[in-house]
Amino acid sequence: MRMVDGPIMTYKICTENEWCQALEKGRFLGSPDDLRDGFVHLSTAVQVARTAAKFFAGRSDLVLLAINPESLGDSLRWETSPSGSVYPHLYAPLPLDAVATATPLALGPDGRHILPPELG
Repeated sequence: MRMVDGPIMTYKICTENEWCQALEKGRFLGSPDDLRDGFVHLSTAVQVARTAAKFFAGRSDLVLLAINPESLGDSLRWETSPSGSVYPHLYAPLPLDAVATATPLALGPDGRHILPPELG
């Protein structure tokens, strides 16, 4: 999916605390799961809702980062998960200048995360 007048984006869901730490450090080193797995887990536009529901259900302390993958160079790899889906993985800290937007993810009345319109 293309954002209006912009590049195709990849996305990272992180906690508000993790994002604040990234802003202080000048780069996002990863969540505990990222650090355990050795790469920063990213999603495509069509994968964000599923990622939010599967790994972040009911959490109201989240931020959705829209990331320009062209800014990530060779550290970005597209890899097949055990489910057969292909996900973007970043094998380096996420530089903040690659983050186009950081949007809080609120929960709707149905308990699902409210995604930005471009992901709708």
